[in-house]
Amino acid sequence: MANISPFDFWYAVNNTEILKLPARSLETFGSTVINYHHISELMDSVDQVKVREGRMFAQKPQIITPEAYSKTMLEGFGSEAEKYVDWMKSHSSEVRVLQYGYSLKQESFSEHVVSDNIKNVSARVTKELEAKDDPLSAILIGVDKPWDVCLIKLFSEVIQSSAPANIRDMERKRLFEQDNGIPRGVRQQIDAEFLIASRDSSQINGLAQRLQECGLFDEYQDRFFALVKANRK
Repeated sequence: MANISPFDFWYAVNNTEILKLPARSLETFGSTVINYHHISELMDSVDQVKVREGRMFAQKPQIITPEAYSKTMLEGFGSEAEKYVDWMKSHSSEVRVLQYGYSLKQESFSEHVVSDNIKNVSARVTKELEAKDDPLSAILIGVDKPWDVCLIKLFSEVIQSSAPANIRDMERKRLFEQDNGIPRGVRQQIDAEFLIASRDSSQINGLAQRLQECGLFDEYQDRFFALVKANRK
């Protein structure tokens, strides 16, 4: 996204209406493609409505440690936040924190302008998608600029509706169980990232950052530096 002023950002978020959320939750152990339709009135034209269609690629949700979560949470907050973080760390076996992310693909994006009022256009788009019966489609009404901020609100609501099912799936696989004080799922993710970095050296810096964020660099440093050494040969 381009640089957006705080006013424009919150204006876009607060003027976004979700007409239809995906009927299916985000995948727990893989990525998900959400087909979105963003509808907005053009600012300087009467009964001119822009319809944008695109795909949102939601990444596989990842378990993060209270240690990693606290580093972002404490920035700009005071003593109350510190108390909450201390509580999270002391109850780490009971805390469930997932990290979600998404990306937009330009090649799957299109837009067109319709001469009609926004109520009629929204009704037609809704009817068309109902006929397609796509469980991963979403419709939202928002501002024309910055329109992509509206997708943040969409993704936030998708997360809220998906997280309980994602957590249940992970609990069934015992991924939140502690392995030397760290959720088993986090260790599995780190092992997977070591494997990726061993095949692609451009991923080594990202692995180092991930270990630092999780507070695990000291524990894994011998393995990490062995990987770095191997990639220098």
